[in-house]
Amino acid sequence: MRIQLSDHFNFNKLIRFTLPSIAMMIFMSIYGVVDGFFVSNYAGKTPFAAVNLIFPFLMILATAGFMFGTGGSAIVAKKFGEGNPQQANQNFSLFVYTAAAVGVVLAVLGIIFARPIATLLGAAGELLDNAVLYARIILIALPFNVLQFLFQSFFVTAEKPKLGLITTVSSGVTNIILDAILVILLPQDLKLVGAAIATGMSQVIGGVLPLVYFYRKNSSLLRLGKTKFDGKALVKACTNGSSELMSNISMNLVGMLYNVQLMKYAGEDGIAAYGVMMYVSFIFASVFIGYSIGTAPIISYHFGAQNHGELKNILKKSLTLIGVIGVCMIGIGQLVAVPLAKIFVGYDSSLMQLTVSGFRIFALSFVFMGFAIFASGFFTALNDGLTSATISFLRTLVFQIAAVLLLPLLFGIDGVWFSIIVAEFMAVVFGALFMVLKRKKYNY
Repeated sequence: MRIQLSDHFNFNKLIRFTLPSIAMMIFMSIYGVVDGFFVSNYAGKTPFAAVNLIFPFLMILATAGFMFGTGGSAIVAKKFGEGNPQQANQNFSLFVYTAAAVGVVLAVLGIIFARPIATLLGAAGELLDNAVLYARIILIALPFNVLQFLFQSFFVTAEKPKLGLITTVSSGVTNIILDAILVILLPQDLKLVGAAIATGMSQVIGGVLPLVYFYRKNSSLLRLGKTKFDGKALVKACTNGSSELMSNISMNLVGMLYNVQLMKYAGEDGIAAYGVMMYVSFIFASVFIGYSIGTAPIISYHFGAQNHGELKNILKKSLTLIGVIGVCMIGIGQLVAVPLAKIFVGYDSSLMQLTVSGFRIFALSFVFMGFAIFASGFFTALNDGLTSATISFLRTLVFQIAAVLLLPLLFGIDGVWFSIIVAEFMAVVFGALFMVLKRKKYNY
């Protein structure tokens, strides 16, 4: 039986409904890991470091999709809860068309400024050339990547989370197959180009398949069609999604700062080690992000329907699930540190040792990460973009910047890894504070 947004959710139903979104995000993270594996093992350490150096810049540009997806789906789901499906579909179409246009503009700007940005991040010589080459190829597919991120949220709002998973799997399999063909078979000087083409083509698949589905007559709640310009709805979507925009931009800006600090304390090896940790941590964080994406339309629907009892039910069960998962993740992180490091950098013993020690410290942050991600997503779903953005801003920018600048002065390279734990813990404290302060306003 199909689970609907209007249902009452017990633990079983909540897990079943959110599981496709969680699996979707995990799979997206895994094919990113596979991409890193091929570059590191076949293209070499310098191209791998170049990819990790420029990757945060590419993700910043793609975050427009997160903004329109999370912010827009909160509005659309709320409209369904209010009993206004026609307006919901008009808004959905407007958000998709606008996101695509924004993606084209950002792609052009990114291609133009790729070299100055890479230079600003400290790249020079071969590292600089590799970073710019990889970025410019990837950016050609940026409009599709923006749409791919947007549709991750809207598939759930359409009550079709499994289709979102199928789309992501199709995109990921494309990336893996093309990586295996292009990176392995192409000459050494073209392996990085092959990796970039593989990633770009996977993003095209991830953006085109949902477009085709929603343009055609379908059995979901949503369909692309004619729309009217609604500046108020666009501003509201951007405001609602500003937390996810802020979170992703801040996270990647901080990633750039981490690379600068690591270059200072550990050189190119530090950036490579951090790259491995980021690839792997995306898998762990994707569980929480996927859960937040999966629950957001439910929260928005019941908020629009003024069903406060169900809001309380979803919040209580979500906090319980996130706590249990976070504790389990710490143990898993300690167990997989060595084998994962071997997969990526087993060819360099000193780099592997640096990666393992860093990841074991980094993994302690998982118990706090889930609560911070969910708190931000919860307020986005309630159409309270300001509170959500504040939590994200503090978590991904203020706390991490302060920690990564100060702690290495006391603990050296280990201070870089400890800074993530400190930032996530502080984000949980402030997230909990906002939930207490806003409880009467939203009656959850």
